[in-house]
Order: sequence, then C-alpha cells, then structure tokens
Amino acid sequence: MDAKPPGNELVEHITWHGQHIATIIRRDYLPDKTTFVTPDSYHQQAGFVVYPRGGVIRRHVHLPIQRHLVGTSEALIVRKGRVEVELFGLDKTSLGTWILVEGDLILLVAGGHGFRCLEDTVFLEIKQGPYTGLVEKETF
Repeated sequence: MDAKPPGNELVEHITWHGQHIATIIRRDYLPDKTTFVTPDSYHQQAGFVVYPRGGVIRRHVHLPIQRHLVGTSEALIVRKGRVEVELFGLDKTSLGTWILVEGDLILLVAGGHGFRCLEDTVFLEIKQGPYTGLVEKETF
C-alpha cells in the first residue's frame, strides 16, 4: 500500500499499489503561478490558473471532442462544516481517514470512500454526467 498516514501537506496525493485514489487540496493552498495538481492523463483535471491584474482570458468555445471514460471521478468542496473521509483501495481495504474542513477540496479518482459529518456540512459536488439512472454505486 502506498498511502501514508494523513499529514499536513497542502496538496496530498493518496495512492494504493501505484493507483491514484484521491487528492486532497487544503484551503490554504494558493500557488503564485499556474499549477495543475493532476496529470494530463486524468479524466478530470484540477489546477489553479493564476493571472495578474488586468489579465485576459480570450473569448473561446470548447470544441466537441469525443472522450471515452470508464468510472466516475468526483470533486467535493467542503463549503460548510467539517467531515471525516475514509478512503479505500480498489480491493476495499481501508487506507485511512482524513479530516476535511471548510474550503478543503477532495478529488476522488478510484477506489472507495465514505464520509462522516462531524458538524453540519454542505458539499459542492462536481462529477461527470450525464446522469444515467443506472445503478452506479456499490456499498460495502
């Protein structure tokens, strides 16, 4: 198992046997230059794009590129509260627990996860669509 005990890193990548399981980005992480925390190969990209005052993002549209994805990755931002997340490897073995607080972000890429709200909690959840109506989760 590659996962190490939860630490104080501002960006923490949790892996299991070389498989990326999740990334936690703490609310205090604020790079001074454009920095992506996910590799180019990931289905869901996450990064901080930094511009100086007066910077411009040119008007644009995204071209209709077809992509083939397997699985569902999620991004959860704790907007309010405090929550404990338990992460699991692909074989459902526990990798440990981490505490997330208001402003923290977790990218869930593979494996399993469960949450226990330590306070009244509000998440902003971002995941791939469209919603299929099919059974997409297995509880354990």
